[in-house]
Amino acid sequence: MLRPAAALAPFVDWFGWFESDLPPARETSVPTGLCALMVNLAEDELRWYDGAGRAHRRSGIGVCAARPGPVTIDTAEQRRTVCVAFRPGGAYPFLPAPPGALDEPVVDLVDLWGRAAVDLRERMLAAPTPHAALLTLQAELAARAARPLEVDHAVVAAAAALGRGAGVTEVSDRLGTTTGTLRRRFATQVGLTPKRYGRIRRLHRLLDGVVGRSDVDWSRAAADTGYFDQAHMVNEFRELTGVTPGRFRPRSVEERNHLPT
Repeated sequence: MLRPAAALAPFVDWFGWFESDLPPARETSVPTGLCALMVNLAEDELRWYDGAGRAHRRSGIGVCAARPGPVTIDTAEQRRTVCVAFRPGGAYPFLPAPPGALDEPVVDLVDLWGRAAVDLRERMLAAPTPHAALLTLQAELAARAARPLEVDHAVVAAAAALGRGAGVTEVSDRLGTTTGTLRRRFATQVGLTPKRYGRIRRLHRLLDGVVGRSDVDWSRAAADTGYFDQAHMVNEFRELTGVTPGRFRPRSVEERNHLPT
């Protein structure tokens, strides 16, 4: 794990190197509301599967959009992977097409950066250590900024408030703007509408309190997390994870965004 340099820290949460020996299988990836940059160093391909099971293939370096719902991915890609975890709106300065314009779960970085994306992956493969590869990625990200590295404090404040459970109208009023203006600005930079982002973050507040427990009072959990009632919670849970709460079996407590299928 590499914490970002000071200039990137407002936009990037962390850079990570991951290796696993998971057998080839498909799994559901639960949406987080955030964008990430992924580099597959084990093979030059990133894959995702649609509802009909069709594979969509991209090169080994791409942007994972802030998705509105779950998507099926391949564990075989996780043998040796590097990830840039962006903060809410953090990917916006680095992409010529803003997050709000990304219309697929995984967008090939070659389509956004051209040959530079291919060269970056090759230099990471040639790096002598994982740490050196992460530093290579960090330096390229800083050099490839398509917009000024300026924080939009309104978007950051909105994401924080929505993540705590505030409503869109309440957040708009706090920021002194209209809901329409907030929606356009937030969706462009984050890649989701404020309402959808808030719903996804509410799911994760729920998961914070229930994953790893065997004695969950779902009615109380729903009320404590801000759902109207348990039925509302079950419907949203199914929409965002693909399963009901009772069938939610993540890979582990720490990797609860990955559901073996």
